Amino acid sequence: MDARIIERVVASAGPLQSLSREELELDTQPMTRDPQPKRVSAWVRFGGTPLLVDAKVTSWTPTAVAVRFVVAGKVYRAWVWASAVREAPPVSKG
Repeated sequence: MDARIIERVVASAGPLQSLSREELELDTQPMTRDPQPKRVSAWVRFGGTPLLVDAKVTSWTPTAVAVRFVVAGKVYRAWVWASAVREAPPVSKG
């Protein structure tokens, strides 16, 4: 998605949404941390507005993924459902 559109949505749509502690079930689900975060595309929500962003996976459980991404120089972090994350397309060289 175009960076300017993402910046506009982030500025006006409301706060970044993240899964709750109850949804994550961290007391009962194993969590893995990645020392070398991988590139992905992830659906996140600012207020009620969904955005597909380029992100990095920092941790995951069997059902959820922690992502980190940057918009206009600001770092954001959120937990999203695993199905909201997909492998990032290859970086084009040229």
